[in-house]
Amino acid sequence: METKEIMREQIFEIIENQLRDNNPPETKATYDRLIKRGFDDLQTRQMIAQCLVVEIFDALKYGKPYNNERYVKNLKALPKEPFD
Repeated sequence: METKEIMREQIFEIIENQLRDNNPPETKATYDRLIKRGFDDLQTRQMIAQCLVVEIFDALKYGKPYNNERYVKNLKALPKEPFD
């Protein structure tokens, strides 16, 4: 399995855990909102993954701590991409 595929699976596992545990609750609220707007399960999880990757990237590249406030802000802005 390629590294890219492993990372994708791990990111989707984090999202699954967030949805299951309702932690943070904004992940589930965002999931439900996007599904109601007509996005399918995969599209919705991919959009949430973009928000998560922003946090992972900053942690790995710049040594910054996880920023829950920004993560939640980006979730609430979906389907707008979190690249501002």
